Amino acid sequence: MALTPKEIAAMLDHSTLQPWLTEADIRRGCEVALKYGTASVCARPCDVPILAEMLKGSPVKVCTVIGFPHGAHETAVKLAEAELALKEGCRELDMVINIGKLKGGQTDYVESEIRQIAELAHREGALLKVILETCCLTDGEKELACRLSERAGADFVKTSTGYGSAGCTLEDLRLMRRSVSARVRVKGSGGIRDLDTVLAAREAGADRCGVSATEKIMEEAEKRFREGTL
Repeated sequence: MALTPKEIAAMLDHSTLQPWLTEADIRRGCEVALKYGTASVCARPCDVPILAEMLKGSPVKVCTVIGFPHGAHETAVKLAEAELALKEGCRELDMVINIGKLKGGQTDYVESEIRQIAELAHREGALLKVILETCCLTDGEKELACRLSERAGADFVKTSTGYGSAGCTLEDLRLMRRSVSARVRVKGSGGIRDLDTVLAAREAGADRCGVSATEKIMEEAEKRFREGTL
């Protein structure tokens, strides 16, 4: 069965994470998300109140990042950041793992941190996506991070922040999809800038894609749908 633009939009987390964005830019991002019906808007923590105001009553979820972009905040800081975001209206959290702890073999630390934030999110009816920053990890470390995330109760594993040395690859999406059960979904992020890449990510096992080029992607989806080529 052919995909519809609505189904494409439902895969997208519209990203407004660039450090130079103004309040006007954030509001414009919300308008884009509402126009197309994306899954969420994923914004910087300081912008959550704007999202909560603009997306109220819509199906588009309020999403923010935790421990972004390096994942090296202390667990207590990540928890405080998550707690405030949830209080302000967030229903999806994208949290960066402590990459150095994972690479150093401190798996109990990594798993415990994910579990504490997952439990906090779930108490408020929110989802937790765990960002691995795959460009920093070996394939074995990626698999391990996926297993720890699932064991700790994460709802998604996510490739990248978009601010590392590389972003999402189809190989990483396939590896991550193999490394978790069907309960855990997979999100690709970083360098996804056109419809063909979204479709390839979907084929590789991604349920969501973090994108800032939402308008370009959706305009192409609507064009192809009209032509019967989507």
